Amino acid sequence: MTGKTLATWIGVIILAPAALCRTADLFPSAARRQSFMQALAEQDERYNPEAQMLRAPFSSPGYHTTLQDGTVHRTRESLKYAVALLDAGDAARLERAQQIIERVIGLQDQNPNSRTYGIWPWFLEEPLAQMSPPDWNWADFCGTQLLQVALDHDSRLSVPVSQKVRESIRHAARSIKRRNVGPAYTNIALMGTYVTLVAGEQFNDKELFEYGRQRLKRFYKYCDDRGSFSEYNSPTYTRVAIEEISRMRAHVQDPAAREIIDELNGFAWRHLARRFHAPTKQWAGPHSRSYATILPAGVLAFIQRGTGSKVKFVPAAQVWKSIDAQRIPLSCPEDLFEFFTARPQARQEVEAFVINKERDHDVIGTTYLHDDFTLGSVNMGDLWNQRRPLVGYWNTPGGVAALRLRFLHDDYDYSSASLFTVQDEGDIFGAVVFATDRGDTHISLDRIRNATIEARDLRVRLQFEGAISDLELPDEVTLDEPVAFTSDPISGEFYCPYVVFDEHPISIETGRDADTAWIDIVLYQGLTRSFNFNEIEEAAVLFTLSMYPTHEAPPQAEPAISMGIAYGVVPETQTKIRRRKWLWQRTNASPMSLTVPLTPLPTAEQKKAAAAQRAAADPWKALQ
Repeated sequence: MTGKTLATWIGVIILAPAALCRTADLFPSAARRQSFMQALAEQDERYNPEAQMLRAPFSSPGYHTTLQDGTVHRTRESLKYAVALLDAGDAARLERAQQIIERVIGLQDQNPNSRTYGIWPWFLEEPLAQMSPPDWNWADFCGTQLLQVALDHDSRLSVPVSQKVRESIRHAARSIKRRNVGPAYTNIALMGTYVTLVAGEQFNDKELFEYGRQRLKRFYKYCDDRGSFSEYNSPTYTRVAIEEISRMRAHVQDPAAREIIDELNGFAWRHLARRFHAPTKQWAGPHSRSYATILPAGVLAFIQRGTGSKVKFVPAAQVWKSIDAQRIPLSCPEDLFEFFTARPQARQEVEAFVINKERDHDVIGTTYLHDDFTLGSVNMGDLWNQRRPLVGYWNTPGGVAALRLRFLHDDYDYSSASLFTVQDEGDIFGAVVFATDRGDTHISLDRIRNATIEARDLRVRLQFEGAISDLELPDEVTLDEPVAFTSDPISGEFYCPYVVFDEHPISIETGRDADTAWIDIVLYQGLTRSFNFNEIEEAAVLFTLSMYPTHEAPPQAEPAISMGIAYGVVPETQTKIRRRKWLWQRTNASPMSLTVPLTPLPTAEQKKAAAAQRAAADPWKALQ
């Protein structure tokens, strides 16, 4: 998107006049209110009057908290419930809402001299001091919910509660300003902008307002310069981004800021629409962050609301069954509606998610959309459990099926496994290699010391999930032959022509359980032992993956892969590294080549040592 404004990129932008959402406008029909009340009733059943918060079984992504199990009371969800109680407009619910608000505000660190100033713990049961580490995003999440209270319900609150709400928002906003998250952290960059900008306007705080406005401009320029959101194509966080942009469209009053917000709204919706695969109703990959491979029905309802129900995915009664959908006025530009309904002519979407300096590779997403399936990949990524750097979807008689690539360390996704790919339509040429400077279960929160892990099992997994009852995989497989799979209407092949993991023997196996099936490349399996990646000379899994409609299946043949040696050094240390270059000579298609370092390296050096080519072009550089 270099050289273009976001307005040029997205075409026509639909503008909306500034208007604060007021309770009387939240439910324009009895049916919408009924859907809201049904959703609220389900939350009512979770309310614990003793804790004055919502109760829930413990769950977590595996970091920030030291809790393991039990029943917990969540701060963010409880505030969201309190807003819904107020939106219901029922006097009987007002007291419960105020009790929740006071209870949760009481858990906020309001000491300006504290390291965790302005934030909340996730749970009533785990104070900030016990978290590992505390989550600073909670100033943004909880501050957003409290702003909904202040904007729409302040006049209904008791004076003490009203004062506490305003002070709590100020503490959260100051915490956000102090932290000053950069524009690369997409959803928090937007959410923190919303909190500071709107709080500054509503409370006549010029410092907060100016900070929020400058932060918005910085975010806009960042996206314009780099080509996309850093948290690119995320079914989870692009939706959050659209929601926060929509809140800003509803609540921000500054005319200059509103112009930027409207352009961002159109850009975000286009980001979603161009990768929506109408036949499967899936958000095609690659996904920078995602919590589920198969798209939840709530995302389809989200799209339906954004199009004013011009696009219909779910029954009308389900579209507004939510405790907060009514206060987020989504607005998708009409010229994008056809992406959600039209069966695609086979096409390939290529987008630069991050445009880097001339000598550095860009981050490029490639998505092939065919009537029978979709397959997407990113050229440089990692295999953290929130990533979907390689993912595909297709319909089966039983529903939607999916495949994705993972690397498992003792049965959990290993964040220091890196993925490099080059894709052309339904063919992907890729390699998994290993970084020495990231984390284990998380990319940064549990950084690996001295590049050393303890492991009893290490494997690359091509995983199948969803409606896979008809998926056919061979029971016996060997490393020197492609593994064929079929799941009507698609077929495919997964082949690993080169695998090395120090001097350990490598094996391949297939398997399945009640929910998933897999093809595994097993790098190590045995007694728990240490692996120091600084001492491993070679570790890599090269693979080809091809997907195609079953009726167009090519003759079965082993992919023609040739290998060469590409020496290299780490510039800072002049350390010699081992690199290899592979060429895939495809039948009736242009060749693709991939170069990766076999030597485990820090992430930045690993990227510099990798390269790709498709025909005579560099597929890792955006067209200028």
